[in-house]
Amino acid sequence: MSKYTYVCCNCKKHFFDEGVKYLCPDCSASNNPSLPPKGVLKVIYNYQDIKKRYFHENRLFESLHTNRYIDLLPIKSPDSLSPLRTGHTPLYSFFSKKLNDTFEEFNVFFKDDSRNPTFSLKDRASDLVSAFAKENGISTIIAASTGNAGSSIAGICASQGQKAIVMVPAKAPIAKLLQIMHYGAQIIPVDGTYDDAFELSLKASEKFGFYNRNTAYNPLTIEGKKTVAFEIFADLNKILPDLIFVSVGDGVIISGLYKGFEDLLQLGIIDRIPTIVAVQSDKSKNLIANMDNDSFILYPSSTVADSISVDVPRNFYMAKHFIKEYSGKCILVSDEEIIKASSELSNKTGIFSEPAASAAYAGFIKYINKDIIKKNQNVVILLTGSGLKDLKNVERLHEMPEAVVPDINAINNIF
Repeated sequence: MSKYTYVCCNCKKHFFDEGVKYLCPDCSASNNPSLPPKGVLKVIYNYQDIKKRYFHENRLFESLHTNRYIDLLPIKSPDSLSPLRTGHTPLYSFFSKKLNDTFEEFNVFFKDDSRNPTFSLKDRASDLVSAFAKENGISTIIAASTGNAGSSIAGICASQGQKAIVMVPAKAPIAKLLQIMHYGAQIIPVDGTYDDAFELSLKASEKFGFYNRNTAYNPLTIEGKKTVAFEIFADLNKILPDLIFVSVGDGVIISGLYKGFEDLLQLGIIDRIPTIVAVQSDKSKNLIANMDNDSFILYPSSTVADSISVDVPRNFYMAKHFIKEYSGKCILVSDEEIIKASSELSNKTGIFSEPAASAAYAGFIKYINKDIIKKNQNVVILLTGSGLKDLKNVERLHEMPEAVVPDINAINNIF
């Protein structure tokens, strides 16, 4: 019996786990590159078999955790994963009054995934893709990226002795491009958007036989990112949070969150899915703005939060299904609110997040102002990338003081 199967989110057709799989071949044949693809595959496990093998069901989650969740991952062995410490990121606890004394009394937790090896949550996906490639004798992985996924696959491949090829928009933040190159990956700047780079990488993958890491196109990216849900549950001592705020671009991270909790639900470890709040910039709103549309309407993106600046959300249909199925919420924030949230987050918590990650905190603040969060609730804010990834937008918030001479009298009037 196969450890897992794939099911198409569109036509519901099942596929066995042999070899490399991308989109459903039946549904992807007519995909329009300017629209979200149909036929993204979802990985399904034999949940009943897992429960039988761990017959002490009251210790099921602990057993899965001890084995690094290998029973819920589409690889054979945890030894195939990168030797770098991917995951196991900190969950910081802050009392709401510490953040703002006007807030209701509730518990706020920050899951800081900037502590991954290349400083973003994308490492969870890259690690799994790399492990699958390792087990299947694949030596070259290609990806399109605005920066974080590219630096992630570059770093993980470097640790695994694999070759990474990364196609990026030429206007992506220089810090991210330098990081990709410093890991030794082959970088190909594209004179166009992320979506242009995405389509070009698919053509290169097809022509040259490279294994493609692209988000959603490769279903393992969703499976890798779901491990953050397992960790949140473990970090909170198996207590489900009431609300989770997450920044959204192409819809893969939020789908990963849902998929992780859905796996636990299927195993009977939890009895509900937390309320997950999708947060987007109002200047890159293609997922939220189309949530109730019968046909997809494209709104050109121009947000300062480059990691969630997406014209075509590649995992739109799966993310939409999850949000609708499990009564998720959506909220738009302005770029000004994102930058302000980034500054406030650093000032009040000591956590330095890039704008795309800080959008989740901006959504949280907006929820507070709407008086939606109630007393004693547990709230998790997922922070997906380091502020060091994008210093340009932070730089404009600060003016460097003039230098002083090294004389104690020169600073008498400063304090």
